Amino acid sequence: MRILVFDIGGTEIKYALCDENFTLTDKKSVPTNAHEGGKRIIERVVEIAKTFDGFDRIGISTAGQVDSEKGMIVYATDSIPGYTGTQIKQLVESELGVPCAVENDVNSAALGEAHFGAAKGESNFICLTYGTGIGGAIFIDGKLFKGCGYSAGEFGHFITHANGKNCTCGGNGCYEAYASSGALVRAVIEKTGKNLNGREIFAEFDNPTIRDIIDGWIDEIVVGLKSLVYIFNPSLIVAGGGIMNEQYITDEINKRLKTQLMQSFRCIEVKKAKMGNDANLLGAAYVATKE
Repeated sequence: MRILVFDIGGTEIKYALCDENFTLTDKKSVPTNAHEGGKRIIERVVEIAKTFDGFDRIGISTAGQVDSEKGMIVYATDSIPGYTGTQIKQLVESELGVPCAVENDVNSAALGEAHFGAAKGESNFICLTYGTGIGGAIFIDGKLFKGCGYSAGEFGHFITHANGKNCTCGGNGCYEAYASSGALVRAVIEKTGKNLNGREIFAEFDNPTIRDIIDGWIDEIVVGLKSLVYIFNPSLIVAGGGIMNEQYITDEINKRLKTQLMQSFRCIEVKKAKMGNDANLLGAAYVATKE
């Protein structure tokens, strides 16, 4: 079986071919051009697919809240205009004549890590991706938990600070307003005036002011994780996002988290996501095999 897989993000559409051994080949990417809207994005996916021969199925990982049974976008922010309600599965299958499976991007990443990466062999874990915002996915008894509206795991928007900072969701005090990599960047700007990305921030790790900001930010990550551990009692937390490649972060999270939890919850381990950019593609391929 050959599966053509896509990962639709706000910036890029990544794609590759996947074989029956879940080996990815022909990995490429093109700009999403999100401003052109959801319909045009799916048209571009179809155009790319038509340049390939001999695939049996299509798997799509995508930003937005996804009804994976219908293969449609339940809700997406204005970062991709007009994406809400897009019937991806129907549009792709009608154009290409092969089965198409569609899943949310963080759920896809969690599936990739569950079957091929950091969470392989784990039945109960949660996955968080720390980027501009924070996304999440929940595995219970070896299965994704999606909730009644296919939207479970929106960890970025549970409240860690009552009446706190404004959030992009329209609420206040959300976890991602304090613990996302975007929040770290904003904190550095506010306290030093330097507009640095995550890699640049850690390049100045020996600067005492920067170090204090990083340590305060890690405390914010741990505040949220403590609540999630008490709610789900998972054996593992998988932390993804480019910022998590910094070993200091996961080392400190594990150290601080375990000292702040009740003894009976200290079986938890926090691991860096292992599969990187391939996690979403592999997760989409896995979902496609079930189509």
